[in-house]
Amino acid sequence: MLIYLAGPFSRGDVGENINNVIKIADKLVKMGYIPVIPHLLFFWDLISPKPHQFWLDYDLHFIEVCDAILRLPGESLGADSEVRYGERLGKKIYYSIEELE
Repeated sequence: MLIYLAGPFSRGDVGENINNVIKIADKLVKMGYIPVIPHLLFFWDLISPKPHQFWLDYDLHFIEVCDAILRLPGESLGADSEVRYGERLGKKIYYSIEELE
């Protein structure tokens, strides 16, 4: 199952947020899931910067092809928006990794 990881990116420390989402992705891989980590687009943007809206729109395409969304803890308007988009598409939304075990 392809799972989109929606969580804090720019609120707080970006490096710490990326680190946290990768740790969750590692757990999901061990559980047999295929995580989609939009936070890694940060590195693409470092090399080839794009307007912020480009990345927001780009992420929506990932949500369209994923089976579910895992909403990670932490305040994030972007992640909340991604969850709402996923709900409109009828995607299953999880709020903890324990729900996937």
